[in-house]
Amino acid sequence: MTRPVSTGRLVTEDEVVPGHEGTVMSLITCLWFDGEAEEAAQFYTSVFPDSRITGVTHNTDAAPGENGAVLTVEFEVNGQQFVGLNGGPAFSFSEAISFQVMCKDQAEVDRYWAILSEGGQEGPCGWLKDRYGLSWQVVPAVLPQLLNDPDRGRADRAMKAMMGMGKLDIAGIAAAADGEPAPAL
Repeated sequence: MTRPVSTGRLVTEDEVVPGHEGTVMSLITCLWFDGEAEEAAQFYTSVFPDSRITGVTHNTDAAPGENGAVLTVEFEVNGQQFVGLNGGPAFSFSEAISFQVMCKDQAEVDRYWAILSEGGQEGPCGWLKDRYGLSWQVVPAVLPQLLNDPDRGRADRAMKAMMGMGKLDIAGIAAAADGEPAPAL
């Protein structure tokens, strides 16, 4: 029996595909671009640690589009596998799908917010769209703890503060949770 692999060729059940050793099944996110898959993969792999481009597939005469143009780009972001597909203008990203970047501190929030929103669009509550239209949530790792505080008054104040922000401010949310004014920036 044969099965397709992300390299586009068929392999037997017993064959080991480089990069897929011991893998029985995996989930790989496919992102649809309009000719920007390679550029986007280069951008995302430059932003996050443990990231790299692992393969590029080009169109052949048998595929729609220009022969030799990039069709797909396989890449890893922080160990998560992705495929960027140059599928054309038929589909675009929406806020219905987003990636959360859980940040250890305000410096990480600031860094990822600045990089990911450059050329894109800032939104409310830690949300943004990057230059390719992909939605991200740049979230301090402490936020779920604040929003799930057993003291519902603290949780409500934290939620209200977060809802009024674009880029999330950890000190501002924590101060609000404690019933204190937000610190001056």
